[in-house]
Amino acid sequence: MSIDKRLYKNLFGIVTPIALQYLMASLVTASDAFMLGFLDQDSLSASSLAGQIAFVFSIFYGAFVFGLTVLASQYWGKGDRTTTEEVLAVTMRYSLLVGLIFTLGTALFPQQIMHVFTSDPKLISAGASYLRTVSLSYLLTGFTQAYFGMMKVCDRAKLSSLIGSLSVVLNIILNACLIFGIGCFPKMGIRGAALATVLARVFEAVFVVIAIRTQLCPPLRVRHMLHVTNNTLHRDYWKYTVPLLINQIGWGGGVTMYSVIMGHLGTDAVAANSIASIVRSIIASFCWGIASGVGIILGGMLGRNEFDRAKKAGGSFVRFSILVGIGSGCVILALTPLILRVIHLAPQAQHYLKYMMLMASYYIIGNSLNSTIISGIFPSGGDTRFGMWCDLITLWAVVVPLGMVGAFVLKLPVLAVAFILTLDEFVKIPAVYRHYMQYKWVKNITKEKAELQN
Repeated sequence: MSIDKRLYKNLFGIVTPIALQYLMASLVTASDAFMLGFLDQDSLSASSLAGQIAFVFSIFYGAFVFGLTVLASQYWGKGDRTTTEEVLAVTMRYSLLVGLIFTLGTALFPQQIMHVFTSDPKLISAGASYLRTVSLSYLLTGFTQAYFGMMKVCDRAKLSSLIGSLSVVLNIILNACLIFGIGCFPKMGIRGAALATVLARVFEAVFVVIAIRTQLCPPLRVRHMLHVTNNTLHRDYWKYTVPLLINQIGWGGGVTMYSVIMGHLGTDAVAANSIASIVRSIIASFCWGIASGVGIILGGMLGRNEFDRAKKAGGSFVRFSILVGIGSGCVILALTPLILRVIHLAPQAQHYLKYMMLMASYYIIGNSLNSTIISGIFPSGGDTRFGMWCDLITLWAVVVPLGMVGAFVLKLPVLAVAFILTLDEFVKIPAVYRHYMQYKWVKNITKEKAELQN
């Protein structure tokens, strides 16, 4: 078997369950939108805007889990299980803390939060009801996502995918039962979608605890979670996580601003943008899975000092990501006629959706390439700062200002504003590829046990 065949066998062994997990998570959002769309367009738009809070939360726990992947993949590849478990404990501390903050915020101040996204009283009222009901899910998600990240590093990606996929199936079934009041369940509308999410997160948490108790995944060292016992490792964790967190906040804040801009352009724009974003997220699941798998595989190589092999593998992954992006774009184009027939929106929203799907088809090509390099290849060797600066400058110095000027100053048509908001992936490609070719990411960032104890 050639190195490429071995490489891609390993990659798909990791990517397939991870991509399935991303896909299933996207299907929950899609089921929310599809089912609430049968109630009324306001419920669809309100849930889409309220769902941005979950997206903002994912920015934080995503950075913490990302930091875990950077460090733990190299220590796991090196064979240091003890330090890997300590990285998990540090990650869990911050993931649970931020989850608690989001749970309290959405439970106590849901209307104030909705005012950030829209000025429509109906959307504020419906969205606040959703946020209040869904609030507990953030704390539970902080726990399960940290463990899912650890499972992927320690060769248990299939287990995390199984738990996540079963949770999604349960979520979709409960969506139908609680939104429409099927059988003995009450008809709760938009609150039913929120409650279904909470119950699905409870299901995930229970099965993660079972996996821990049966030793199917590393234990959580509560002592290390509550008290810093390894200052060197703690500093290393934040050294690589802080740029990732800033990057995630900057990128996620920029994407959230897209929703804010669309939210002030009317419910037709919000509804069309939410459907296009959901479809793009579903199709992009494989791209994001590749980025995660690439980071884990290259991190293991670099932890074992296989530098030349990592360089060769990185080049192969870059080329592969472009092909995946083109294929994903073609899938979006092929699905567009079906989606336009199945999704029932107002005529103006339907018109917007048609062209937003076209924009999604080329956007995903740049997204596939950039996510593989910025979120997979660079962090595998601890190179987390470049991605931070790249995304911050692209979004906040170029795309968001142009989008706001186009929407609120020049009063451009909705589709022209939507086009401006798809430029970020392509603006940064030259800088990303140039940095990739400098190979600053090719390094071993682990320390020996004696160094960690100092």
